[in-house]
Amino acid sequence: MPRQPLHEVGEDPDYRFTYANERTFLSWIRTSLALVAAGVAVIQLLPEDGGEVESYIVGLPLIALGTVLPVLSLRRWEQNERAMRLSQPLPRTRLLTLLAWWVTALAVLGAVVLFAGEA
Repeated sequence: MPRQPLHEVGEDPDYRFTYANERTFLSWIRTSLALVAAGVAVIQLLPEDGGEVESYIVGLPLIALGTVLPVLSLRRWEQNERAMRLSQPLPRTRLLTLLAWWVTALAVLGAVVLFAGEA
């Protein structure tokens, strides 16, 4: 059975909560754009003399994360909106944990590549 369209579920929540949910979604979109831009910058700006593979090792995961994040954030936006319309508690998410660990791992990887290149 297909899910009922969001605008037909429950009652309209206070518009302030709907706008807050939308602003949060747009923040995730900005974050994903920044991740993609960082990945492209890493690939384009790291030295080409022997560092091309390393730049792809750091840059491609950033681009991949920036590509997946909008889909996950859209799903999160819909879950929150549906919960608000049905006067239910907002669902928990692992999105924050996922993003924090990925960015930390990529920062460490970037530091390793940077310091290995200087040695």
